[in-house]
Formats: sequence, structure tokens, C-alpha cells
Amino acid sequence: MTSVMPSVTTSILTAAALGFVVLAALVAYAATRPDAFRVARSLAIAAPAERLFPLINDLRAMSGWNPYALRDPGATGAYSGPPSGRGAVHTFAGPKSGTGRIEIIEAVAPRAVTMRLTMQKPFAADNTVRFTLEPNGAATTVTWAMEGRSHLIGKLIGLVVDCDAMVGKDFAQGLANLRALVETQTARPQAVAGADEAIAAR
Repeated sequence: MTSVMPSVTTSILTAAALGFVVLAALVAYAATRPDAFRVARSLAIAAPAERLFPLINDLRAMSGWNPYALRDPGATGAYSGPPSGRGAVHTFAGPKSGTGRIEIIEAVAPRAVTMRLTMQKPFAADNTVRFTLEPNGAATTVTWAMEGRSHLIGKLIGLVVDCDAMVGKDFAQGLANLRALVETQTARPQAVAGADEAIAAR
């Protein structure tokens, strides 16, 4: 027994030392990663910017296509400030969306909306969200982007999680939801107009 114990103790100390070296190497490598990040996705939507802008500049309207709100129906939230534009605020808390606050800090109709997103859970963050709307022939290219500082915890997470792919997937889904919403709203009046024409032709 006495001959085994030193061997076991040595193995434990060696493993602990190796683990510490690996952890220190990961932290050192993570520290070399960029200090800022940006995630962006774009989509061309067959609608004028004037039609799309109010669905972004109004946080209540945005909740109708925002994937983070749609996937967390049990979340609680509140709106304050003006109904749209600069100063409009939405606070939220949910098991999937986390706990945070988003505020419109600048709105340039019908071309751009800038928001500040602060999160408390699942981790603290303070990022800038920008929507830009650029004419693209008969369509409008909408870009949803988020940028901010990359702190050490975020850099470490980035070593095992592709944050651009994960967040970008949500942004792409949100833009697809926005396009579907606008197309549905556009198709409905056209259907009504078609029905009226058919009745008038009888």
C-alpha cells in the first residue's frame, strides 16, 4: 500500500499540472483573438424601404418577425418610451431569449435603424445592432448586423462555438420572416382586388 500511494499522488499532481498548462494555453490563445466582432446577414425583399422601415423601427412590430421573440412565447416583456423611433425600449426575460433590454438609439427613415442591446443573462453583453435598407432595383436589400467588444469569456466561447454561424443563422431566419410577412401583407390586398374585379365582371 505504501508503495502505491506515492504513485497515485504523483499521477494526480501530474494530471492537475497538465490540465493547468492546457487551460493556460487556451486562455493565452483566446487572448490573441480579435477584440471586436461583427455578425451580419442580408436579404433582398421585394418591397420598398418605406414599407419595411416601420416593421423595424417599431419594436412591437419587430416582435412579429424577430426569431428570438417567436421562439420564446413564454417570455415576459414590457415596452416604454415612444411607440417607434429613437427612445423606444423593449425589456424582455425568457428561458430561451435570455434577459435584456433593447433600445432604438437612432432612426433615419427609411434607410437605417440603430439599436443598443444590453444583456444580463445568459451572460452580460453590450452590443450595437444595425439595420440598413438599400434600394436594389424593385427590391430592398435589408442587412441585420450586430457588433461589439469581444471580452475574454466570449473569446473562450468562440474557441468551441462558431458564434458567427449561430447568430447569423438567427439573423437570416429573421430576415426570411420579415420577407414572408411583407409578402403576405402584399398578397392579401391583391387577392381582394382580384376578387372585386371578378365580381364586377359578372
